[in-house]
Amino acid sequence: MKLKHTFSLLLTLCSALAIAQTNWKPDDSKGFTAHDPVMIKEDNTFYLFTTGGGMAKSTDLENWTRIDPVPSKLEWVTEDIIPNYRRGYWAPDIQYLDGTYYLYYSPSAFAKNTSAIGVMTNKTLDQNSPDYKWTDHGMIVQSIPGRDFWNAIDANVVFEKKWGGKVTGWLSFGSFWGGLKLVKLDSTMTALAEPQEWYTIAKQERTFGMPDTDPGDGTIEAPFIYKRHQYYYLFVSTDYCCRGLDSTYKTLVGRSRDIRGPYFDKEGKPMYAGGGTLVAEENEEFAGIGHCAVYDFDGKTYFVAHGYDKDDKGHSKLVIKEIEWDRAEWPTVKF
Repeated sequence: MKLKHTFSLLLTLCSALAIAQTNWKPDDSKGFTAHDPVMIKEDNTFYLFTTGGGMAKSTDLENWTRIDPVPSKLEWVTEDIIPNYRRGYWAPDIQYLDGTYYLYYSPSAFAKNTSAIGVMTNKTLDQNSPDYKWTDHGMIVQSIPGRDFWNAIDANVVFEKKWGGKVTGWLSFGSFWGGLKLVKLDSTMTALAEPQEWYTIAKQERTFGMPDTDPGDGTIEAPFIYKRHQYYYLFVSTDYCCRGLDSTYKTLVGRSRDIRGPYFDKEGKPMYAGGGTLVAEENEEFAGIGHCAVYDFDGKTYFVAHGYDKDDKGHSKLVIKEIEWDRAEWPTVKF
């Protein structure tokens, strides 16, 4: 069973790479091809970033134009960090603070937690501007097989703003193994704060007895923390991505008044103990939906994710839906 699981996961990860490598092929009429999408708005333009360095823009969140990709040749990734590394990265996150755009990203290796999270910065996302230039600040954190029971991929950064204007950056990340982590950043937003401050914010049950170097079957990844009123909402993905029509990806959510957690679902179950309230899953259009981000644009809250299109052989498509909030301030997404 262990061998079967590892082989299955390897196929999953290989599928993810295949999707990343095809990101730049033309999209069909049924949807915009994207994997692990995140976005941000600069002036009147929305910019989309995806696994593999893909970048696109839109003025209406419906019609997207692909533009030059973000540089994906990472000089700091050595054989000591990721053996047999080829190039590229997974699952970016884009943030803006005080005149600077921060792009967090994860070079990694298949079926191993031989992974790292790095960050690039830019002053603008307008590729026609003379100020458009990505500056790579290198590695923030690294996971090492046998040493770390977590995986340094799927980065998301949230800025905690306190009275007096002080801003603290928090990096959430993780996939499989021991679940999702949260660690404090320093004031540059490009390195960990010292002394270091770490939390486990969510995980799923894992079969006892698997070696620490095995990803395991605790299927959780892709954290995204969103602040609304008095709550921080933690969105996560569970079950399996990247299997086309056989994908079982789901999106769950919990919330906390403290960014450090603990996060609880609608029924009061902690997310560090397998909790999570369902937000999105298989429906008539998609076999699975996950790796989401959540944003406020022009007075509305949007759910951004990728789904496996049932009408197009399970190819990964961009999903953008408006979030509705119930009276108890829990999010719902209608398909």
